[in-house]
Amino acid sequence: MAYICTDCGLLTSDEVIDPRGPFVVCPACGHGQPFVRPPIFAVTGPSGAGKTTVALRLPPLLPECVTLDTDVLWGHLPATPDDNFRGYHDTWLAVASAISQNGRPVVLCGTITPEQWEATEHRRYFAAAHYLALVCDDELLAERLSARPAWRNAGSPEFIAKMQRFNRWLKAHAATTAPPIDLFDTSRRPVEETLAHVAAWVRARLP
Repeated sequence: MAYICTDCGLLTSDEVIDPRGPFVVCPACGHGQPFVRPPIFAVTGPSGAGKTTVALRLPPLLPECVTLDTDVLWGHLPATPDDNFRGYHDTWLAVASAISQNGRPVVLCGTITPEQWEATEHRRYFAAAHYLALVCDDELLAERLSARPAWRNAGSPEFIAKMQRFNRWLKAHAATTAPPIDLFDTSRRPVEETLAHVAAWVRARLP
C-alpha cells in the first residue's frame, strides 16, 4: 500500500516492516509507526466445493473475524494470469490489512494458492498466512456445478473439467506447498459441519 510517514510525510511503497513492534518503518527518517499485524486466513478450493456458502454463512459463527468473498471484486479490479493474478490478490491483502487495523482478523474466501499470496507486497503486513482448501469427490463436484443456474456458466464440460483438475491438484499438492494447505472434504457432509470446521480451524490459529 502507499504509506505516508506520520513523522516526515514521505509517500512511499518501500516501507519496512519491523515485527518487533510491529512497526511500519519509514525508509527516509526511520520513524516506526505501530500497526496491527494479525494472521490472514484463506479458504480456497474449486468452484462447487463450498467457498461461497462459507463466505455467506460463516460471519455469525465467527464474529471475531471479518469474512469476505473475494469474488465480489472480480471484474472490478485488474486480474490477469500473466502475473498469476498477483495484482488482484495483492489488492485484496491491502484491503484486508486495512480492515484488520480495527482489531478483527480477516478470512478471505476465493480461489487462492499460497504462491499467489506469498509473493505479494502486502503479505508482509500479516504475521502468518493460513490456508484451508475445501475439496470433494470429482463426481459430486460435477453434479454441483451442473445443477447451478445457467447464468452462472458453471455447467459446461470445459469448466467442470477445469475445476476437477484444481480439485485434484489440491489433494495431491496441499502438503507440499509453502506454507502447506489444510484440506477439508465437503463430500456428503452437511453444510453445518463444514461451517463448524472452518470456524474451529480459524480460532485454533488466532493469537
